[in-house]
Amino acid sequence: MTQKLPFEALSVETLPTRLGANDALTAKIGKDTSRWKVREVGDGNLNLVFIVEGETGAAVVKQALPYVRLVGDSWPLPLKRSFFEYHALTRQEARAPGSVPAIYHFDEGQALIIMEYLSPHIILRRALIEGRQLPNIARDIGLFMARTLFRGSDLSMVTKDRKADLALFADNVELCDITENLVFSDPYFDAKMNRHTSPQLDGLVAELRADRDLKVEAQRLKHLFAANAETLLHGDLHSGSIMVTDQETRMIDPEFAFYGPMAFDVGMLLANFWMSFFSQSGHEQNGKRDAMRAYLLDVVVETWAVFRTEFSHLWRTERSGMLYQKSLFEDQGDLLGAEQALDHVLHSIWTDLLGFAGIEVHRRILGLAHNADFETIADADLRATCEAKALKFGRHLAVNRHQIHSIDEVNTLATLIERENSI
Repeated sequence: MTQKLPFEALSVETLPTRLGANDALTAKIGKDTSRWKVREVGDGNLNLVFIVEGETGAAVVKQALPYVRLVGDSWPLPLKRSFFEYHALTRQEARAPGSVPAIYHFDEGQALIIMEYLSPHIILRRALIEGRQLPNIARDIGLFMARTLFRGSDLSMVTKDRKADLALFADNVELCDITENLVFSDPYFDAKMNRHTSPQLDGLVAELRADRDLKVEAQRLKHLFAANAETLLHGDLHSGSIMVTDQETRMIDPEFAFYGPMAFDVGMLLANFWMSFFSQSGHEQNGKRDAMRAYLLDVVVETWAVFRTEFSHLWRTERSGMLYQKSLFEDQGDLLGAEQALDHVLHSIWTDLLGFAGIEVHRRILGLAHNADFETIADADLRATCEAKALKFGRHLAVNRHQIHSIDEVNTLATLIERENSI
């Protein structure tokens, strides 16, 4: 087993020595460390990630650092986030089997997880930038969200177990603080670590930061995020935390897991498809991307449809928690009452996901952590045009979420904004 030592960050050079006696790792890739090939692949904002290949296989070693990697040691961050990631992955696997990487070993002291190496999977965001039209992502992601969100809530869980889980994940304070500030507040004033495409977007950014209705709505959504502990969320579900092939979809990196509103994961995820939609004109070096734009809107429609269908199925077959008990409805012969309650729950998720999606668009363009959909567009003027359209779209979703009634209405809005020519 891994020797209990004070925390020390791994490196390509030290990993074979440090983990050469780890039974879980050697069982997967072989004991001869001289034959191991180690490469660091972590390009995220927080952690170290290594692929380790040996004579009999490969594995991923992910280690938390005591600071935000994107910023450096001036922003300390607790190592315990690996604890929450490990526990989130085990619950996601139980609730949506086959949707996350298999876990081989967890070392809390060294803040590391040894897990399945997904190959030939690539990051979904990269695939979308390349213009790949993956056939299964909408179904797979819709099922994952419905199953994990429903089965991690008081709709399904035994009350005692859910409250114990809520208490466990409530300690993920620092990562929640990152979300609460970087997502909901910092984009709407001149926060120190903000950045945007300048000077092209300066005028629009000033306009958004002076928009009282937008700022109030962002804070209402922050309030909802902080106060509504409905279910265990992934907490950072976007196209950079999903790995794909044409046949398979796996969710990764749930270190931001916490109990919050169901609509948060759904809104954050759909926002990434809409951002990809608006970025496509920046990736047309090898031809027009009209078919890709149509595909992305279809993915949004199918993801939401799959989510609704599966959530409704679980409502009718697995609603055994303390909310909307069958003893009040079905057991009294009142099937319509149960369906009316389901409609209310789904409508609430729908309204709130639109707001969360709008805020996610803004923070990815105006805040600290941008995404590659826009950042890989080399021409600053073209990038700014794409981003401006997305910002306008996000503002509409956040401010007008209670007046939007269908996914088709949202996609129509996206199409109209995309056809506009200028900032």
